[in-house]
Amino acid sequence: MEFPQGILAAAVLGFAFLGFVRTDLASDRAALVGFRAAMGGRPRLEWNLSDVSPCSWAGVNCDTNGVFELRLPAMGLSGELPMGLGNLTQLQTLSLRFNALSGRIPADFANLRSLRNLYLQGNLFSGDIPTFMFDLRNLVRLNMADNNFSGEISSGFNNLSRLATLYLQNNQFTGVVPDLNLPLEQFNISFNQLNGSIPSKLSSFPASAFEGNLLCGAPLLLCNSTATEPGRKSKLSGGAIAGIVIGGLFVLVLILVVLILVCQRKSKGKSESKEGVRSASEVAVPREKTAIAEGSSESINIDHLTPAKSSAKGGEKDKRLVFFGNVGNVFDLEDLLRASAEVLGKGTFGTAYKATLETGMVVAVKRLKEMTAAEKEFREKMEEVGRMKHENLVPLRAYYYSREEKLLVYDYMPMGSLSALLHGSRESGRTPLNWEARCGIALGVSRGIHYLHSQGPTISHGNIKSSNILLTRSYEACVSDFGLAQLAMSPSAPSRVAGYRAPEITDSRKVSRKADVYSLGVLLLEMLTGKSPTHSIFNEEAVDLPRWVQSVVQEEWTAEVFDEQLLRYQNVEEEMVQLLELALQCTIPYPDNRPEMDEIVRRIEELCRSTSQKQSEAIDNDGNNGISTQFHSLNSPHPPSAE
Repeated sequence: MEFPQGILAAAVLGFAFLGFVRTDLASDRAALVGFRAAMGGRPRLEWNLSDVSPCSWAGVNCDTNGVFELRLPAMGLSGELPMGLGNLTQLQTLSLRFNALSGRIPADFANLRSLRNLYLQGNLFSGDIPTFMFDLRNLVRLNMADNNFSGEISSGFNNLSRLATLYLQNNQFTGVVPDLNLPLEQFNISFNQLNGSIPSKLSSFPASAFEGNLLCGAPLLLCNSTATEPGRKSKLSGGAIAGIVIGGLFVLVLILVVLILVCQRKSKGKSESKEGVRSASEVAVPREKTAIAEGSSESINIDHLTPAKSSAKGGEKDKRLVFFGNVGNVFDLEDLLRASAEVLGKGTFGTAYKATLETGMVVAVKRLKEMTAAEKEFREKMEEVGRMKHENLVPLRAYYYSREEKLLVYDYMPMGSLSALLHGSRESGRTPLNWEARCGIALGVSRGIHYLHSQGPTISHGNIKSSNILLTRSYEACVSDFGLAQLAMSPSAPSRVAGYRAPEITDSRKVSRKADVYSLGVLLLEMLTGKSPTHSIFNEEAVDLPRWVQSVVQEEWTAEVFDEQLLRYQNVEEEMVQLLELALQCTIPYPDNRPEMDEIVRRIEELCRSTSQKQSEAIDNDGNNGISTQFHSLNSPHPPSAE
């Protein structure tokens, strides 16, 4: 039987095409298997190696040409990336974010010419950005934030003519910012070691995209007009320099004369005045915006503040701080305004300062924002908060109210926040929190929230997160920011407390006790895993902490969930698993199924008591060099067999 020539040719081409597809898929499979093996130890990637095709493996997506997506966020991957991923030549999206990968980007990434989206943020990558990255002309989104990359930001980025997202913040880049002629929609280079002026083509991005550097120019402060551009020498003549010096001396003398006159006038005014305090119109509002991030030590002086108008109806009440308890007026508004201050952080409801008074006393001052509550409502809420006294709450010592300004005065907590201790920079010399400290912190937080809930049927916290848990020098937890959520101007955007918000919440001013329990559960998971709750940004996939923990617990050993700093404490594995179970129960989507606070306190007390007993008995597990089989899956009574 004879076949027409056309049909025969088509059949031959079809078989040839299928052969190429199989060959490409086999090559992709081999690259993924090699990648899995290079991660070392017991594999965290639960891929069934008996599958001929890798397309059914978690995180792997294929089309007719082969693997086009590899998404492995927050999988606990560590070590250096091996060579081999560059063989995935059809790859369009690669997401390895929020792992512990280190070293340099492998050279065979140069083969990923089809790559459109590359997400490497939240790792430990280091070194310069390799030049072959600038040959990946199809890149649209590139996120290399929160790593240890160094060197200069190359003008080679201009080769990536389709690039719309470039995130390089929180690295160690140095030098100047290059002119980037790109169709950028998202851009951030904050918190590096960059200097010089911001190119005009980038000035449309917000100031937050550039903060934490030594940069100037829009949208930041203008550069010194006398500064010379890099590489250009000053051509001022000797006469011009002499003129500048003489003029400067004249101005200096004039300033000294003016200061002497002003001081004499102030001295005379004080002797005639009966009151030693300023009027309420001298409440402080910062003149300039400050680049604020948690843990910042940038200093400001409250003397450099602009007066704000006060309510005419407030009378003498507006002119003073209102104190709580029996402490008396140990300082007044005048003392507070004269204090030197340094920024502690910018939170949901305002900016916090460490204020050092002239007497040496140190307090924390919070300047509230987005608070438009009426005066009566505000004062009633502050009286309610001021009455709350518990060892695990940060006490409110005083407050100030005017129409424009609202200040809260708290005890200063020297150890900072739980968030800073859990996620602070490795270079900051922070001491990792051990299991005993974390258990004690969990107990303190739960006791503080339980006390809040006991103060009335309508009272809740509404903004529980690790940055609102402050620590004493003995690492005792104190809950802050309670009572403020109900005074917020309007319902907050979902991103405000992203990762902590209970799914049923639609209005941040109306948070139930069961929603507080959900937020506490996320906080407990954060303490156990060492991971910070995150939210999605544009088209990047989200890492929902409760959902991620559930997926790992269901599919892998529970040990994979825990912060690596905790895996050394082998004699308290049972307690760690029990706290993980409690945290997951707190984050159940259905509010009625979440435990009550009294049960949560009781269960954590039992865990801490058991831990203390084991510590005192000094149980010695010399024979167990690694994590024991106690860490089996919560859903399986048997640990998996060794490979």
